[in-house]
Amino acid sequence: MFDQVGEGVFRRRYESLDLNVGVVLGEDGVLIIDTRSTHQEAQELIDDLRTLTPMSVRWVVNTHWHWDHAFGNSLFADAEIWGHDLCVPALETLGDRMKRDARRWMPPETHDEIDAVEIVAPDHTFSEKATVAIGREVALTYHGLAHTDADIVVRVPDADVAFFGDMIEEGAPPNFGDSHPQLWPATLRDASRDFPQTAVPGHGDVVDESFVLAQIEELDAVAELASAYASGEDSALTKTGPYPVEVMASALGRARSLHGLL
Repeated sequence: MFDQVGEGVFRRRYESLDLNVGVVLGEDGVLIIDTRSTHQEAQELIDDLRTLTPMSVRWVVNTHWHWDHAFGNSLFADAEIWGHDLCVPALETLGDRMKRDARRWMPPETHDEIDAVEIVAPDHTFSEKATVAIGREVALTYHGLAHTDADIVVRVPDADVAFFGDMIEEGAPPNFGDSHPQLWPATLRDASRDFPQTAVPGHGDVVDESFVLAQIEELDAVAELASAYASGEDSALTKTGPYPVEVMASALGRARSLHGLL
């Protein structure tokens, strides 16, 4: 079912990957935030939307380029698809790698669906900020490197709701595979200014400002250890961090792989 999180703004929390899809009702169309992992999951979303509104989807926003948020794009060919500038090259060049990643996360019965995904990148992009006019304002903002290089925040000002994608993670530790561990906390801190009444993460339940401030503190601790490890302090890998050992190893390994590139 759809949960109303603001006036004319909803989220659907799907059991698959505990993913949130956002829905903003406009004057004569619908804007959705993220399109799920496969064509079949995107079709399920389309069918579910019919229980909420008869209006068609005219706008799509990808909060970032990861497969679980953007692999359903092709089913919305008649819509404007929005994302950050860097969303496009990632989807165009990393598709095969992301399909392999998806197969590791998704159950075996979905693997044929994953292999059949037609990857479609956004056709409307921006570098710092953009406004999508749907009869009400939907503001898109970029704040820097975090969970990926292309994470954006989607705000609906008249409802005081914001969708943060995977810059915020509820119910599980953050994923650091394509992240920028040393920069993520500062990026999230900047993105969290003028905190909305309702914040929707990419996965999990809605959160409040205290949750995000606590997550920023955790990310600060990760960033400190990541900086040390990236600089050659191997002992940093053995120190206790805020997340499980395997998550910390991923974050620190990612930081070392990026050392000298940024």
